[in-house]
Order: sequence, then structure tokens, then C-alpha cells
Amino acid sequence: MKIVVLGTRGFPNVQGGVEAHCQNLYPKLAKCGCEVIVFGRSPYIGKEPYEYKGIKIIPLSCPKNKFFEAFLHTFKGIFAAKKLNPDILHIHAIGPSLLLPIARMLGLKVLMTHHGPDYMRKKWNWLGKLILMAGENNGCRDANAVICVSESVADNLKVRYRRNITYIPNGIAIPEICQSHQELGRHGLEKGKYILAVGRFVPEKGFHDLIEAFKLVKNSESEAFGKNFKLVIVGDSDHEDKYSKQLKKNAADTQGVVLTGFLKGMSLQELYSNAGLFVLPSYYEGLPIVLLEAMSYGISCIVSDIPANREVGLADFRYFTPGDICEIKRKIQKFIYKPINTSERKLQIVTVAVKYNWDSIVNKTFNELKNVVA
Repeated sequence: MKIVVLGTRGFPNVQGGVEAHCQNLYPKLAKCGCEVIVFGRSPYIGKEPYEYKGIKIIPLSCPKNKFFEAFLHTFKGIFAAKKLNPDILHIHAIGPSLLLPIARMLGLKVLMTHHGPDYMRKKWNWLGKLILMAGENNGCRDANAVICVSESVADNLKVRYRRNITYIPNGIAIPEICQSHQELGRHGLEKGKYILAVGRFVPEKGFHDLIEAFKLVKNSESEAFGKNFKLVIVGDSDHEDKYSKQLKKNAADTQGVVLTGFLKGMSLQELYSNAGLFVLPSYYEGLPIVLLEAMSYGISCIVSDIPANREVGLADFRYFTPGDICEIKRKIQKFIYKPINTSERKLQIVTVAVKYNWDSIVNKTFNELKNVVA
């Protein structure tokens, strides 16, 4: 089965949930006998084609611009895919799905994976939101089959579009705890003495709220907390804008806040392995891979009370109202002095291992692909 993929910037070492999903999914599908060709975006992966774990990745040129990047890349990619005569075109996310009807008119069979209602992201103006809503509509109506990574979103789509939507979540591999301390030394961190957050520098991630809450904690807690505890935010912006610049300024002006930039591999594993608390203050998520990663390391987690975060099944007392800085402060104060116990840690890891198992996810996706081709 020949599969052509659109909707990802590319991989490996490219920031993003869709990118992490594709990086894990397609090598496993290749082992199932699929021929996989991914059209990536040249600003992120360079201009030369390359192979990654049995997958051919072909860069297509496009501007690095949040408004036009996905549209122009997908437009080019659909016609490039047609020339390859694949058995199936797999499109990720609702933005690229705006052009899915063109692929259908060209005679391509299309599977769409819905990674979440992106029009809820704060970075989009009213026009951007309308375009993304149209992309969701086109994808859900015209695709031969639709996968959704969020169970709550899938249930909503079934009602709205009166069609079968297959729920297949993102996956996580249970990691080994990293024993090195190079990244900790680089940033002056101590094991268990920092709060960790991971994600893009966009408004809906809520990192501005987290920094403000951290300030309040430092102002009210003992001198020992002020000296020892830090807030580490891993990530960066894809497209530098007013928000990301202000976030970086706020971080620089706040004692104890560390911005590492985008990290991967052993450096990121080290920070997960040694964190005292993980915080995800998002206003919106599709299915939060970074939260699943944190849970897989057995880290104590507190997260915003939104549907996507509720799906992962943390205890009720680990949720807070998104945007409520005082509540985030109180949760931080509670959990920095209350390490996760052994039984809760084991339950957290087992939950991730069972519910978000990659072998199961690959089998379900492969079956969905076969059903479309049949």
C-alpha cells in the first residue's frame, strides 16, 4: 500500500504535536509493509529529500508564515501526490483539509486525521477561524474516512456530521529514566527542584499565566523556595510575533524562569526525568502529547481543566481553571511540597502504557487505511 502524507512540517526534530505523531506512526506502518512518502515543508527540513526509518521525506517549498504556509504547501502537495498515484492520501489536521475536496476531485482516496478544532486557538483572527472551520467541514464531509485523536471531539463530530468517526489517540512509548545531568548543569537546575512546562509559545498554551503564578509563589513562599525552585519552559515560537516576544521578555524579567528553547532527544528526556512538577496551563489542546510524555515519566502533574486534559484521567484535584492565576499558584504551592506517591506514579504510567500504546494505535490506523483502499 502506497501512502502519501500531507499536513506535517516534517520530522525528525521539528516542534509540534502532529510532527511527533507522524514521526512515531509512519516508521511502524512502514514495518507493516506500507510504502510511505511524506511531503514536508522546506523551511523546517531543508530542500533535499531524505529517508527516515524507511520513509521517504520530500520537501516542498512554501513561505514560513502562519496564514499561508499550510494552504500553499497542501495545494502543491495534492498535485504532487496525484503524480505519485498513491493508494491513499493521508491528510493531517483541519487546516490542510480545507483543500481536501480538490484531492477527491482528482480521484484520490483520502484519510483525514483530525488533531483538534484549531479554530479555538487564540492566535487566529475571525477570518482564520472561519477558514479552519471550513477545513474541518470539508475534511469531515469529503474524506473517505476520518480519524480523530480526541475521544470527546470524535463524539462531537459524529453528531454534527452524522458519519462514522474513528477515535484513535496519539501514542506514547514508556521511556527509561535518564541518568545524565548535563542539561541540568547547563541551566543551573537541581533534581526535583524545578517546575517543567513544554510547548509552543502561543497564547492558548497559557505560559503567560504560568509565569505570573510563579511570580506569586515566589513572592509568598519562603526564602528557600526562592533560591532553589525554578520554572523551566521548553519550547519556542514557530513564527516570532508580539505574543512570543512579550512572553520571552516576561520570562527574562522574572527571577527563576528558564527558557531552554526547543529541545529534543536526551536533553528533553533529562528534564522530564528530573522535574519536581509538570504544569500544562493550556486553554486548548487536541490531545496533549506533552502531558502524556510527562505522565509516562511518572512526574507529578497539574493541568488546566479542559476536555482534552480531562481525557487522560488524572485525579480531580490535579486540575485547575484555565486562566485562573491564583488557582494555579495554589496548586503549585500544594504539589511542590507533596511529591507523587509510588502507587499514584505506577497507576499513571500504566494508564499511559495501556491506553496510548503505539502497537494498538498502528494496528487500528492500518485497518482504517485498508478499509479506505478496499
